[in-house]
Amino acid sequence: MFTIALDNIPITDLDILDIYLFFGKSWLLLSGIMPSLPEKELSVITPKWRIIAVERVALYLQDSHDLRDGLDYARYAEAHGFEAVWQAESRLVRDAIVPMAAYAAVTDRIKVGSGVINNWTRNIGLLAATFLTLDDLAPNRIICGIGAWWDPLASNVGIKRRKQLTAMRETVEVMRRLLNMERVTFHGEFHQVEGIELDVVHGRREPRHIPIMIGATGDLMMELTGEIADGVVLNYCVPPEYNDNALELLDKGLKKSGRKMEDFDRPQLIVCSVDEDHDTAIEYTKELLCQYLAQQPHIAKASGVSQEVIQEIQSILGWPATKEQINEAKHFVPDDLVHRITASGTPDEAKAKVEEYKKRGCTCPILYPVGGNFKLLIDTFAQA
Repeated sequence: MFTIALDNIPITDLDILDIYLFFGKSWLLLSGIMPSLPEKELSVITPKWRIIAVERVALYLQDSHDLRDGLDYARYAEAHGFEAVWQAESRLVRDAIVPMAAYAAVTDRIKVGSGVINNWTRNIGLLAATFLTLDDLAPNRIICGIGAWWDPLASNVGIKRRKQLTAMRETVEVMRRLLNMERVTFHGEFHQVEGIELDVVHGRREPRHIPIMIGATGDLMMELTGEIADGVVLNYCVPPEYNDNALELLDKGLKKSGRKMEDFDRPQLIVCSVDEDHDTAIEYTKELLCQYLAQQPHIAKASGVSQEVIQEIQSILGWPATKEQINEAKHFVPDDLVHRITASGTPDEAKAKVEEYKKRGCTCPILYPVGGNFKLLIDTFAQA
């Protein structure tokens, strides 16, 4: 975090997305105010106020912790200037919606996102109603992160994914119209609705401002994301240079919708293991990586890891994997892979790696704490 007094540097010299006003122990976020804020609007600020430019950072929670502890982490992240907390929904372990509601209920300012739900298992009407409900709990703080899911998990539960681009396009279109409080009739290949709307009788009838952000990994989905989404959730377990191609694909999609890259949000999931001891941090990350590389082919492909390493790990891990299998398989994960596709090590090492992703187009790191010391990670990247 860096602080700039009003009488030292003109507001037009600040390169920030959000402006925080700080007075004593009180915070006020003026969302959407850009560096061109006119001086007349600054005249209402007394000399005791200062403008605080805060670097964007967010927290990612999965299932390695007790859910009640997750509420504490969300509050702790909010108190330390984190922009958002995102809840995973990937394996068959922890639903995203229940934790999101819990985080929203115990916080006041931090945004709450799904990172990411899939577009196959929830009916489109229920999906829109679910996010309407979350927005009732935390108005203008909810983010819908949504993705195409992955095989073999989807096929194992009876979902036959097909025409994934068409399915995603239809989901985003119908959901956006419903959240805009429109009455919707839509006859597509995947969604068939007739004259439906979000039936709010008691409460807010105005359109809901819920960004729809696609968690894209493949090239075609990345391009589609630039065309139809409000932003992208870039994947984890990839090297920083992975973003170069992702941005080119996003730009192709953005041009189709007449938009520019600088107006398109690009938060990125980043595996982040922080420990005062370098080797301990690396070992924790290996435990996580061996599961992802063995079970999620789309991530293994994006990471660039060799097929030989994947096969060695798969020969040991069952599904679901046991702790004993993970401890055996993690030794096949090379140290250089950990350093290449994650931000793992001491606090200074982790911060340096995260900067590499930001330099390659990540607008807000979404940090996935590995190893259990969640508060050390939050302290390391604290903005308040």
